Formats: sequence, C-alpha cells, structure tokens
Amino acid sequence: MSKHKSGFVNIIGRPNVGKSTLMNALVGERMSIITNKPQTTRHRILGIVSDDDYQVVFSDTPGIVRDPIYKMHENMNKYVWSTFEDADVMLFMTEPGEKYDEDDPIISRLQKVEAPLFLVVNKTDAMEPVEILKWIQWWNDKIPFKETIPISALNKTNTDTLFQLILDNLDEGPVYYPKDQLTDRPERFFVSEIIREKILLLYRDEVPYSCEVLIEYFQEPKDKKDVVRISAAIFVMRKTQKFILIGKGGSMIKRLGTEARKDIEKFLGQKVFLELIVKIKENWRDDDRMLKHFGYDR
Repeated sequence: MSKHKSGFVNIIGRPNVGKSTLMNALVGERMSIITNKPQTTRHRILGIVSDDDYQVVFSDTPGIVRDPIYKMHENMNKYVWSTFEDADVMLFMTEPGEKYDEDDPIISRLQKVEAPLFLVVNKTDAMEPVEILKWIQWWNDKIPFKETIPISALNKTNTDTLFQLILDNLDEGPVYYPKDQLTDRPERFFVSEIIREKILLLYRDEVPYSCEVLIEYFQEPKDKKDVVRISAAIFVMRKTQKFILIGKGGSMIKRLGTEARKDIEKFLGQKVFLELIVKIKENWRDDDRMLKHFGYDR
C-alpha cells in the first residue's frame, strides 16, 4: 500500500504576477478572482487537491504591498508573512523583468526558508529563452532555490510538471480535510468575491479599491430548482463613490448586478435573485472593527 502524502503549498509574490491564475490551474477550479488590477486578492484562500494517496493544500495570498497605507494593507501583508510559518513547500512567483532591490525584505525572508523553496517564473511565453535564463540566474545567485520552473499559468504550460515536483517534495502526512472538500471558505465568501471582481472590472480609478462586499442574507431553497436569494452590501467610503457605483438612473448598479448574478448562478449551479445595496462607511480600511467584520482577522 502506497504512503499518503500531504502538505501545505504556499504561493507568494507581488501583485499581478499570476498567483491566483496558478492556483486555479493547479486546483482545477476557479478559487480566486482574477483581474489585471493590483490587490485583486485580499485574503488568504485555500484550494485543496486530493487523490487516494495525496492531499495538497494550496494557499493563494495577496500580493505583497510594498508601502502599506491602510490597516487593510497591513493585514494583507500579514497573510503573506504567515505563509512562511506553515509551508511544507513554498512557491515564490515572479515574472521576467520584475525588479527587486537587493535589500528588499522578501529576499532576506526567502533566504531563511527551511521548507523546499521553488522559483516559479511566470509569463515565460512572452519572452525569449535567453532573457528568461538571465532572470533565472539572477534569482538563483541570491537565493538557494531547490527547483526552478518556467511556466505560463494562463496557458497551463509546465503546470503539470510543477504539480509533480510539488508531490515529489511532500512528506508522508495525514488527511487534513475531507477528500471531497475544495476550499476552506464558505459559498458566501466566493459570492462576495464574484461581486467584487465585477466591481474591479466595471469601475475605474479609486472606486474598486474603496469597495468591500458583505453578504448580509443568503437563503438556499430546499429544492435545487428554486431560486437562491442573496442580499449583498457594497461598502464605499464617500458619497461620491456611492453615486458612481449606482450610476445615472441606477444604470451601473443594474449592470453590476446582472453580470455578478450570471457568474454566481454558474458557481452555485442554481438560479439566483441578487439584491445589491450600497452603504457608506468612512475610512473602513483603517477601522479595526469593520476589518474584522469583513474577515480580515482570519
């Protein structure tokens, strides 16, 4: 009988290097929302891959905020630093041409990692092999990576190879979660993330970064054929942001609701009635009580 391998595989890196795309590719499910805007991921999200003889618990983290302005940013960075404490395998993700200063704190932290540490170079389909090799050499001169894997997370190039290398570096271990469980987060969390993703895609400038979504009501019917009723509050910081979010004659909030509802229905596999309410809470990004309310204390 083969031994059961298991462990926690943590993915870290700066915003927009493709961490969420990679985790979604490795897990085979859409766990993390993806946009081309920084700070799309705000929480630490687990994606679980199980088979008869292994269980891999992937952890997607927010991009490292270099100069935190708000308490929310500080909490996001805490998620990143916590991954150094519980990793069985650590994936540091970067892309060719991404600049780091020699004294960047992430470099000194990575130099002290005791778990198997992989350098994952993403978006390699967009650069010449010679340039990729230069970049790989630059990083390996600074940090003793156990493995270096060039990939394209978007096209799933080399992601199977990466997954096998991860399995090869995991020790024998227990089953941490039920084998049919895909994540540690409840459905309402992913519903709020879908709404927030649509806000990031539909609105410009500071508005998406000033928004947080809270599911206030989530009623699942007994019969799968019936409608799931959801009420979500979108918190903004100023009255002007509320007007922008709602749009002239309610046009923007209607569009937001329609696009979010379609994806929520795909996610839940059921028809959905979605109500969106916009609320103002000044400086919620620096309010400990509100941050806890939004789940930033996990």
